[in-house]
Amino acid sequence: MATKKDYLKETIKHIDIKEHNVIPLVDAMGGMAFSARTLNRAANIYNTMLGDEKCSIILTLAGSLFSAGLKKVVYDLVMNNMVDAIVSTGAIIVDQDFFEALGYKHYKGTQFVNDNEMRELMIDRIYDTFIDEEELRICDDTTAKIADSLEPRPYSSREFIYEMGKYLEAQGGPKVEDSVIWACYKKNVPIFVPAFSDCSAGFGLLVHQTQNPTHHVSIDSAKDFLELTKIKIACKETGIFMIGGGVPKNFTQDIVVAADILQEDASMHKYAVQITVADERDGALSGSTLKEASSWGKVETTFEQMVYAEATIAMPLVVGYAYHKGAWKKRKAKEFQKLYAPASADA
Repeated sequence: MATKKDYLKETIKHIDIKEHNVIPLVDAMGGMAFSARTLNRAANIYNTMLGDEKCSIILTLAGSLFSAGLKKVVYDLVMNNMVDAIVSTGAIIVDQDFFEALGYKHYKGTQFVNDNEMRELMIDRIYDTFIDEEELRICDDTTAKIADSLEPRPYSSREFIYEMGKYLEAQGGPKVEDSVIWACYKKNVPIFVPAFSDCSAGFGLLVHQTQNPTHHVSIDSAKDFLELTKIKIACKETGIFMIGGGVPKNFTQDIVVAADILQEDASMHKYAVQITVADERDGALSGSTLKEASSWGKVETTFEQMVYAEATIAMPLVVGYAYHKGAWKKRKAKEFQKLYAPASADA
């Protein structure tokens, strides 16, 4: 029988957009048709967002993105003031980013394996990527350890993830150079995970609450909603750059309506780009078009573009194009983490 070492050999490498000037390629795609042309328009819209001094940019992430090699792309977005807030699924932020920040890796694998054997070896599979389940359990335990150290009360996911960044800092920094949690901690970029328990952190909080049944940390999703809405109210004009769909997409689109319900002056998202492989025909949110979102009063239709493409191909092209165009060089850090107190007051 094969051993775990037989499978966990070659690590996933995170693509570095700084090394590849894709401007000529993406410009050439603008003269083509179908997805090439929509990708070109999306790249130009994102670059326009970056050049709009009044616009704050919210990045949404869904899907298995960091395990697939896109972590450094998001790290560079944060470090170069190309994004002002992040809304994500828990797996990306905890199981993939925090997991690697603790020193663990994702491995190149294949979908053509015996999954019963994978289970016996405690190897988790994400299509053609492998993860050591025993290392993931350490990530669970670390989340529980962080929860144990905090004052027992409800926290927004943003507050808790900030504490994860603080934990990495206290350990001497992450064990990798491209941790998104740590970058956001240093740059005061808030991260929201509206379905926070749906990831490795959920297992850690499960243990924490079991061991502390009456006085424990909990995650307040309504507080998440309010805190993200405060960003919309504070900055007025926003652009959203969405990778995948799901809860992060809807959560971020909804803050326009939330601000209106709170009787605050907040316009629809001025810019919107979504990269997705989801189909709109089943009526589900992940594939619903940005034009459809306009009917809900969430997204303006002047600068919006759907890109029906897989993220590992399309995201480096869109982001790489904007990075090498350089409009971001004039942007100043918004540091929205400072909107909140007291958790981020010492940042």
